[in-house]
Amino acid sequence: MFRKILYPTDFSDVSKNALSYLKQLKKSGVEEIFVLHVIDKRDVQFSYLYLFDESSPDGNLEQKLKDEATRELKEIEGKLKEWGFKVLSRVKLGSPIKEILSAEQKEDISIIVIGSHGKSNIEEMLLGSVSENIIRKCKKPVLVVKR
Repeated sequence: MFRKILYPTDFSDVSKNALSYLKQLKKSGVEEIFVLHVIDKRDVQFSYLYLFDESSPDGNLEQKLKDEATRELKEIEGKLKEWGFKVLSRVKLGSPIKEILSAEQKEDISIIVIGSHGKSNIEEMLLGSVSENIIRKCKKPVLVVKR
C-alpha cells in the first residue's frame, strides 16, 4: 500500500518519536524513506538581524546549521538502514511547509509521517503550525504522531 514515506523532521522529541511508527510501517511494505530537515530561512534571517552586530556577522551560520542537521540526519539514516529501509535524506534552507509540499510532489511519496508539534510551541495551541498546514495542503495521506 505505502511504498515511500516522507519523514520531515526538526529533531524535536515528537519528531523522534515518529521513528517507531516508521519501523512499524516496514511490515506494510514500505521500502524507502525520504528524510527531510528544513532550516527555516526566517530563523536564519532573525539571527542575522538581532543576534549579530552588523559589522561582524557570522557568515558561516547557515553552514553551521546545515552541518549540525547533516550530523543528526546521519544518525536517523543509520537507524532506518538497520531496520532495512532504503534511505534518502536532504537538508534544505527555506520555508518548511513549502519544502515539505515540494518533496511530496517531486519524490513520489505514498504517505507523510510527521510529529504533531515541533521545537517552537509558543504559537502552537492544539497542533503545530507546520503539521497543521501539511494536513490541509498535501495531497497524500498524513500520519501525525502525537506527543
